[in-house]
Amino acid sequence: MGKLWLAALLFLAVACGETPSTSASASPEQPVGVPVSSGGATPSPSAVTPVGNTINPRKVPWISATPTDDGKALDVVWWSGVEPCNMLDRVEVAETADTVTVTLWEGHDRRQPDAVCIDIAIQKQTRVRLPAPLGDRKVVDGAR
Repeated sequence: MGKLWLAALLFLAVACGETPSTSASASPEQPVGVPVSSGGATPSPSAVTPVGNTINPRKVPWISATPTDDGKALDVVWWSGVEPCNMLDRVEVAETADTVTVTLWEGHDRRQPDAVCIDIAIQKQTRVRLPAPLGDRKVVDGAR
């Protein structure tokens, strides 16, 4: 009976010491984001609007720009960090006959200049109104 208990304890010690391995590695092009919910659906991007007047605004590349049904706006999605360290400062739109260039600018919230934020990637989305309907024009990322 003593050998049975010893074998059981040894089995538990070995089983508890093992950790599952993860073979998937994150690509530098794909930031690690918020885990997918248990339902299997991808979380929706957080809707944001430009706040303006941020500290040290910088260009931020976006990952998609989807035209609205009427073609008068684009829903732009990008990876970002948490607020107040990563606030949408402004969106610049430059149009030609063939292209629409959309440039997102992010900076630190001026009202909280000393804030420290966790380093986690989240998706954000903003609606960008176009001066003229998109039509057949190509959409270009001004930060790339």
